[in-house]
Amino acid sequence: MASSAPLRLGVIGAGANTREKHLPGFQTLPGVSVEVVCNRSPASSQTVADAFGIPRIASDWSAVVADPTIDAICIGTWPYLHAPITIAALAAGKHVLTEARMAMNASEAAAMVEAARQQPECVAQIVPSPITLPWDATIARLVATGAIGVLREIHFVNTSSASADPAAPLSWRLDRSLSGHNTMALGICYEAIQRWTLRRPTRVWATGTTFTTRRLDPATGAAREVEVPESLNFVARGPEGPVISGYLSSVESGPGRSVFVLNGSSGTLTLDLTTQELRHTPHHGETRLVDIPTAERGGWQVEADFVASIREGRPVTHTSFADGLDYMRFTTAVHDSVTAGGMETGVH
Repeated sequence: MASSAPLRLGVIGAGANTREKHLPGFQTLPGVSVEVVCNRSPASSQTVADAFGIPRIASDWSAVVADPTIDAICIGTWPYLHAPITIAALAAGKHVLTEARMAMNASEAAAMVEAARQQPECVAQIVPSPITLPWDATIARLVATGAIGVLREIHFVNTSSASADPAAPLSWRLDRSLSGHNTMALGICYEAIQRWTLRRPTRVWATGTTFTTRRLDPATGAAREVEVPESLNFVARGPEGPVISGYLSSVESGPGRSVFVLNGSSGTLTLDLTTQELRHTPHHGETRLVDIPTAERGGWQVEADFVASIREGRPVTHTSFADGLDYMRFTTAVHDSVTAGGMETGVH
């Protein structure tokens, strides 16, 4: 039954996405109030509270979870805290929206799924990969209806200059203790592919390279070893479905590239996120731009979706914990293959 009761949120972790997306998004929804924020320090918590008119701050995330006046938790921390906060919040009967990347690894993600299973009255949602939302429904339809024939392979390239400067300090994305098995944009790219095909790979081969092996930790000023790859190649396949391959790099100078190519038995779809274009090339015909029907064009509505799931019982689609576990199993398998020198690794 739909409910219009006030919804009181606690925010744990107020990074860029929380400040730019979640807080403004929640504050535009009727009957939703952000009651308390807990960031990495009392000072930074107060800064966010002042900027967004949040009445209270907390010095420890466990206090937010235990607060009986809070109905739902928005987790905007780095991945190392996603699982412990999620599991504690669900156990306390709170609805949970957690930032992507879902967890540090597949084991943590599985524990989060189990915690959600034990609290079926609570909504458990992950912030979705946003990069392909405008095109996802159209690509899925074209693949399902055979517009490019039998889907043979999906290949993507995702590059940036995030780690190109060897003198740059250690970021959380390169800190294994904070990011876990997550590597560059691997998770969000694979999550997008999940929306286009129901068949999943069961084996992966991956190699990775870290070019700047030591960077200064901004928290301590000391040099630390970098364990997260700055360049990654992988091939994944299963008994059925397309071969999936990818190249990711954070050391490419310039604006970066982000392109997905879906090759089928009778044509190709190319999604270029740099030009924001989806193109269709049949075997015997010219390449043309694909018009995206208004009804299929997705967009950012994370906060509204979360609230609708709580109030109306709407199923979580972007993104469910089950889908998050799927991409965490894949990222963990890629990590394990890289660690093993490119050996075949099962996705499970």
